Amino acid sequence: MKRVSHIINQLDDKTNTRTQQLASSTSPSDDDIVIVSAIRTAIGKAKRGVFKDTNAIQLLTPCLKHITKDIDPKLVNDICVGTVLAPGGQRATECRMAAFLAGFPRTTTLRTVNRQCSSGLQAIADIASAIKAGYIQIGVAAGVETMSKDAMRGDQSILTDEVKMNNDALNCLLPMGITSENVVTNYGIGRKEQDELALLSNQRAAAAKEKFRQEIVPVETVFKDEKTGKSKQITVIDDDGVREDTTLEGLTKLKPAFKKTGSTTAGNSSQVSDGASAVLLMKRSTATKLGLKPRVRFSYYAVSGVDPSVMGIGPAFAIPAACQQGGLKLNDIDLFEINEAFASQAVYCVKKLGLSWDNVNVNGGAIALGHPLGNTGCRMTVSLINEMERRDVKRGIVSMCIGSGMGAAGIFERI
Repeated sequence: MKRVSHIINQLDDKTNTRTQQLASSTSPSDDDIVIVSAIRTAIGKAKRGVFKDTNAIQLLTPCLKHITKDIDPKLVNDICVGTVLAPGGQRATECRMAAFLAGFPRTTTLRTVNRQCSSGLQAIADIASAIKAGYIQIGVAAGVETMSKDAMRGDQSILTDEVKMNNDALNCLLPMGITSENVVTNYGIGRKEQDELALLSNQRAAAAKEKFRQEIVPVETVFKDEKTGKSKQITVIDDDGVREDTTLEGLTKLKPAFKKTGSTTAGNSSQVSDGASAVLLMKRSTATKLGLKPRVRFSYYAVSGVDPSVMGIGPAFAIPAACQQGGLKLNDIDLFEINEAFASQAVYCVKKLGLSWDNVNVNGGAIALGHPLGNTGCRMTVSLINEMERRDVKRGIVSMCIGSGMGAAGIFERI
């Protein structure tokens, strides 16, 4: 009987803890870290899209300018920009230049962060942490990537004998497409369901074109026509990667891109892209003093490590880890944004977590829109915030897999 009572008490304790966590998570606090402004550029197809002749400075500047339209930029203490591909310190310098062009003073500091595909979300977490710790009061988190100008490179000098003897270290160097095929093989993800997701992603993104204009800042840039050699001034307000005429029949005809007998194709993989985004964060009490309305609270954040050879499964572990921090269950989440690096891994994660596509990537994902690496996490956050407001729902999650074997997830709440 004592053992039974002990077990019952333990269950009661867990129930009480969850009740307390949920109660605290639904109550606003002056110390909440909130996002008061969020914006993104359109996403352009790398090498041939609307931003192929546009540099990172030109992409980031309008985002930084837009999110500070209601406050004095000198109030911003620090800026953190997620970015991946630019060599050395080049991108950090470009981002600092963008800040000056956007009207920030010399006193506003800046740095970049690289956690590969989650860099934009990591930038949000880093700024939120700095505010929570009291290092800064107001900060900007952003993301920018120009895959037209910065190529993905492999360094063969990394293949030392020591690396070759450690499977996890060696698997960090696997091409991303091969990790997708590993997910297909290891977890039985069929070609049909991958192509069906690719079709759904494009259909949803095409249907959301007008909605997306609410979250996109127009970018004036120059586009050079490769056929005529002539350049013209254009204003970009729409994503250009969405394939509105996609059909399941057309997708099934595409050949595997990474493995002769595989099922990962150009049609059911994310597109390489260019784009930028930014959000403005502060404590709720600061927003109140400035007369700004919080749009969402950034509540929980988790990064989980997984086998690098199947890196795409990361969200299936990071999402529960983030929920656990707040005593939340998956059915407490109203909307999910799970990056579609590949249809294979997105399908796996949704299946593994027992989710429904009814509230996952409701406006399409990276298969249709594109995946400008360092920008993606912040871009997804911007899109999530807008959709949460449209649907008048409380909680949403942004999550993605990360090359070298990780997953990240952040929970946002309208409270």
